[in-house]
Amino acid sequence: MVSFIISLAALVLGYLLYGKFVAHVFGPDDRPTPAVAKADGVDFMVLPSWKIFMIQFLNIAGTGPIFGAIMGAWYGPVAYLWIVFGCIFAGAMHDYMSGMLSIRHDGAGLPELVGKYLGGNTRKVMLVFSVLLLMMVGAVFVYSPAIILDGICNSGSFVGGKMFWIILIFIYYIIATLLPIDKIIGKIYPLFAFSLLFMAGALMIGLFIKWPTLPELWSNLASCNLNENPAWLGTEPFVQKNPIFPCLFITIACGAISGFHATQSPLMARCMKSEKLGRPVFYGAMITEGVVALIWATVSMYFFYYGGWRECVSPEVAQQFIAQVDGGKSLIQNFDAPTVVKIVCSSWLGVAGGVLALLGVVAAPITSGDTALRSARLIIAEAIGLEQRAMRRRLYICVPLFAVTMGILVWQMENPDGFNVIWQYFGWANQTLSVFTLWTLTVYLVQRKKPFIITLVPALLMTVVCSTFLLLSPMALALSEPVAYTGSVIILVVALVWFFAWYRKNMKINNSNT
Repeated sequence: MVSFIISLAALVLGYLLYGKFVAHVFGPDDRPTPAVAKADGVDFMVLPSWKIFMIQFLNIAGTGPIFGAIMGAWYGPVAYLWIVFGCIFAGAMHDYMSGMLSIRHDGAGLPELVGKYLGGNTRKVMLVFSVLLLMMVGAVFVYSPAIILDGICNSGSFVGGKMFWIILIFIYYIIATLLPIDKIIGKIYPLFAFSLLFMAGALMIGLFIKWPTLPELWSNLASCNLNENPAWLGTEPFVQKNPIFPCLFITIACGAISGFHATQSPLMARCMKSEKLGRPVFYGAMITEGVVALIWATVSMYFFYYGGWRECVSPEVAQQFIAQVDGGKSLIQNFDAPTVVKIVCSSWLGVAGGVLALLGVVAAPITSGDTALRSARLIIAEAIGLEQRAMRRRLYICVPLFAVTMGILVWQMENPDGFNVIWQYFGWANQTLSVFTLWTLTVYLVQRKKPFIITLVPALLMTVVCSTFLLLSPMALALSEPVAYTGSVIILVVALVWFFAWYRKNMKINNSNT
């Protein structure tokens, strides 16, 4: 628990100190924001600051800081390092800078920002890349909550089963994507965000009350202590198959850094009355998400490492599981992330916990899917120059957008491993999106003669992470670890040489102009 407390304090200090420094680097001022200058009553409108924070938090969170932290906890306490340092120095900075840059460019979406600073060809790539990513998010976050709802309602015996929930959720997506942001999203998001925060807070109180013996960071950096608890046996092949670098950095995304956030921040950049709200909204929401991830990582390490799962299941189930462990089946195979959420919340928090688990496991992905499709609509509209005040103009974009998303969903349902395939591609694409965003921010800071080191280091790190994952992953090149890691070093050197060559050229141009 000492590692948890230190990590929690570090996140708070990160917001107070480094967050203030990042805001100072950007330099918010009193110029009119897009919410005021371009108000249209649909996407550009001033919302209360507390509501903007809640919507931003739920937009970027969903189940990411929960499921990602649970799976990241399989690597042990080293997950704390990535959550804390990743969140403070990469994720929160990434969200703040991308959101503020959107405000400075009239609420522009990510592809437009990337195109302005990385070139027109890169803009075209990002336009296709980001829209495909957002449609994948929409498809995945229709299917997964529908399966859970079908299971809760007794496996297909309620109304029309899984297909009923898929249709219902998709209809909600259509409504939320088309209507003004204050009609649906502005009303229900704060409630769901409060529920997620309450769930995390209640679990943190539970941790302090239980004060479990947990593996500490300083004594577990070398290994995952697989033999501490019989229930942990059988997980070693997972760690071997998914090496900590780069897989931990892909697994824990929303709790550390996530490129998806850069597609969501412009939604709130179009609703802020003042630039000075950027730090609490963008940086603060990401730090809050890091706290949620930290809590779930700690709960999961107790659950996995030291038999915390025994408190949450009946003695009969415990005995059955021990028998399965003897037969070679691991705890991970028995308890996936959604199962851990439901079991822990119901056991620790009672009936209220069960309701919160339902909101966390079902509502959270739904509220990520609807804003993903809304972002896709706005990105396409911006690319083709089609204003969105009139409903019919929104339909011009949404009809084909929904059709393609439905096609992805149908393919996912017809293929036995469709969900896992799409999720794997989403995980890599999500972090690749952060690479483009970080390089965009680096170029922006260089051009403004500001301390670009704060974006350059995360940009280099995430470039190497995504490149290494591409070299190692079975769904890509599937190279051996020595070859893949050598390749990642070469990529790092190439990135550094390219950047400093560009930097010198840019400085010469600036000096000649002055």
